[in-house]
Amino acid sequence: MATSPQTAEFLSAQLKGAGVSLRKMFGEYAVYCDGKVIGLLCDDCLFVKPVDPARAYLAARLDEVTEGFPYARAKAHLRLDPDLWDDADWLAGLVRVLADALPAPKPKALRKKR
Repeated sequence: MATSPQTAEFLSAQLKGAGVSLRKMFGEYAVYCDGKVIGLLCDDCLFVKPVDPARAYLAARLDEVTEGFPYARAKAHLRLDPDLWDDADWLAGLVRVLADALPAPKPKALRKKR
């Protein structure tokens, strides 16, 4: 089941001020902040990278931090169901924690012309 465009629009609207962009990929979405992939939007759920600062941020609010797999053969990610997306400020804080904790993307190698 692919993510509905309405779900992607809602998440994008919630994170409008956090510098987040969504890119459609293979029927699902990659979630970017500051040029870094911080998570995936798959099957109408947000899966974020399982870095320790994000896990601690989630544990401060949730009784249980759940993990899940955004697609087959993927590594485990931290799973946030849509009912957690209503607090835009809290969600933006999570995005900032993720963006600060993740390394900058590697520069792409230049292709040689033939």
